[in-house]
Amino acid sequence: MTIDSSIRFRPGEAADAAAIRDIVRAAYAKWVPVIGREPLPMRADYDKAVAEHPFDLAIAQDRIVGMLEGMLADDHLWIENLCVAPEAQGKGIGRLLLERAEGKAREAGRHELRLLTNGAFEANVSLYKRQGYSVDREEPFMNGTTVYMSKRIAG
Repeated sequence: MTIDSSIRFRPGEAADAAAIRDIVRAAYAKWVPVIGREPLPMRADYDKAVAEHPFDLAIAQDRIVGMLEGMLADDHLWIENLCVAPEAQGKGIGRLLLERAEGKAREAGRHELRLLTNGAFEANVSLYKRQGYSVDREEPFMNGTTVYMSKRIAG
């Protein structure tokens, strides 16, 4: 895996909502045949999400190639969504976004990150496990399984 050193990050803004929606739809499209429906992030209102939640955007050659939507809770950072544009996948951008989430958690005095994913998204579950996340629990959801994961980090 080669990490593209030209990746830079910036906060998401209202003007980015359409581009974020497009990246999310493209990134999650491969899962539609796997689960037989659009994953919930494909249906989200990104105008509203960008207005209400912090987004970190991964930028390469002046294009958004990935994004992290993460919110601080009382005792952890919740990763609501993380995705990478299909043409940029496999280059370590997802890992960089997860590292960015850890940095944000540390800066805010949180020592845990939490997220959920669909159990059918095996590549995603594997990525999170490789990055030190563990499965906390699994629950049935819409004819599938939701996998809740977390990672403890040092302060």
